[in-house]
Amino acid sequence: MPIYEYQCNDCEHELEALQALSEAPLLECPACGKPALYKKVSAAAFRLKGGGWYETDFKTGNKRNLAGDGAKPDTKADKKPETAS
Repeated sequence: MPIYEYQCNDCEHELEALQALSEAPLLECPACGKPALYKKVSAAAFRLKGGGWYETDFKTGNKRNLAGDGAKPDTKADKKPETAS
């Protein structure tokens, strides 16, 4: 279940709620009791690392993008030989 962030328009109270995707958004602020909550747009604050995740188990060669590995993909551009006219 995802964790959603909410903020009250009236008292600016912020909270997080663990809710199923099928649940209706929260409306009533627990701090002031008014129906002024809105769902904030936020990004996940974690990265899945280690074995068992797509990034480490199914990618091969230079396609890996692991945090802190220092490897950079091959960025050499193919150069066409110059022809004399």
